[in-house]
Amino acid sequence: MIKSIYYALVPLLVLLGAIFIACLVGYFIALGIGDQFPLSKIIKKSAQLFLVLSIFPVMAYFRFKKADIGFAGKAVFFKQMLQGFGLGFVTLMPVVIVLYGLGVNVVDQSHVWTISLLAKKMALSLLLALIISWVEEPLFRGVLLMGLKRKMSVIAAIVISAIYYAVLHFLDSDTNIPYQELTLLSGFKLLGEAFANLLNPDVLSAFWALVMVGIFLGILRTEFKASLGLCIGCHTSWVWQIKMSKSLFNTNFSSEYLYLVNRYYDGLIGPLVIGWLGLAISGYLVYRWINKPAFINP
Repeated sequence: MIKSIYYALVPLLVLLGAIFIACLVGYFIALGIGDQFPLSKIIKKSAQLFLVLSIFPVMAYFRFKKADIGFAGKAVFFKQMLQGFGLGFVTLMPVVIVLYGLGVNVVDQSHVWTISLLAKKMALSLLLALIISWVEEPLFRGVLLMGLKRKMSVIAAIVISAIYYAVLHFLDSDTNIPYQELTLLSGFKLLGEAFANLLNPDVLSAFWALVMVGIFLGILRTEFKASLGLCIGCHTSWVWQIKMSKSLFNTNFSSEYLYLVNRYYDGLIGPLVIGWLGLAISGYLVYRWINKPAFINP
């Protein structure tokens, strides 16, 4: 039990280390480039970079190979990505349709969409979604989940990795410190605000929705052999749909069904996603129990 708690806290130490270094490095980067970007954004991107770089020493420690964290051969991997993208589409598009049908999300009338503009937006959103999923999936469903799985039960590893995944999305600060007032400690001030944001009750439903997302992807990763491509494809599809939804729709704050989304997050993630993905996970587990397939894999 004590060892399990220890291993569950090790990723927190890695996260804190990455953010601590990012706070220091971010200050000097801000001094070098001037006031082009807010310090909070520089620190966030730097911390993400250091977390990605942490994959390599962790892989060396566990003696992971690419296959161990879920990478299949090229042909299978790209096939998985397409399958995952389709899975992401059928699991999130119903949420988009329901929210539009109930009037929670309404078409943004301030934009005049042409075919070329829409195509450019779709392509750019897809590119950004690919970048995000390629960063987050090897980190959370690759190294973190598989590392925890070696030290504890599969269920515990899935849940803990999902919580870390959700936490990272809310470690942010909206404070913009003027360039002239920057000091070496400015980043740590923003860090304190970022951790305080985790205690904000306004984002609680969005937090648990992202935990559910992490659990869904964790099950996808642990149920099928070398399935990181499925996770990357599914994650890409979700992020792409969310970005397109934010571009095409506005949240109707007077809707009687507003409780289905978290109004302080992205207008899509919230209680409806929790219920919908929870239903999908439950349905799969029932199917698996009835059929008792022999596919649990590393």
